[in-house]
Amino acid sequence: MQEQYRTVARAGVHETEINRSRFICALAPVATEEEAQEFIARVRKEHPTATHNCFAYVIGADASVQKASDDGEPGGTAGAPMLQMLIRREVRYTAAVVTRYYGGVKLGAGGLIRAYGGVVGEALDAVGTLTRQRFRLATVTVDHQRAGRLENDLRATGRVVRDVRYAEAVTIEIGLPDSEVPAFRAWLADTTAGTAELELGGEAFA
Repeated sequence: MQEQYRTVARAGVHETEINRSRFICALAPVATEEEAQEFIARVRKEHPTATHNCFAYVIGADASVQKASDDGEPGGTAGAPMLQMLIRREVRYTAAVVTRYYGGVKLGAGGLIRAYGGVVGEALDAVGTLTRQRFRLATVTVDHQRAGRLENDLRATGRVVRDVRYAEAVTIEIGLPDSEVPAFRAWLADTTAGTAELELGGEAFA
């Protein structure tokens, strides 16, 4: 199981011109293959008169889903170098669409590979990436008397406080790296004089 993965920080567009052809790379973070396909369809709709709308996407922290399309360019000259750039940069859960408006000068296979892979690399640099870390969801239940101070202590020690709910008792949802669970359990017992309960849930990335 991957402990972390890198993805694009936000959706963005980067354009470059090579031998009079316009290459426009649109990038977006996508959680599923369906989201990737919707993003590709959206970009195609924005550029209906483009010569080509080539794409590549990688889904899964372990890059389990990889797809690419040359969209009419010579086989292996567009989608494959785009996908290789995403993989080489270790980017996951990301879709890239490169729209080309042909400018009248043929680039040849080598030129196309450099152009399509290169514009994806430039777009990644322009948009930026961030790293998401795997963690365990956990719920702390504590009485109202200790809740305020505990929440402050959690935030002060850099914990990810995801939610706080007030009822008969107060439940605080946090995220913890698996390796820190035993130490956190001991810290929590010490901080609340053993009155707080810790319940571990599923896994997520943040």
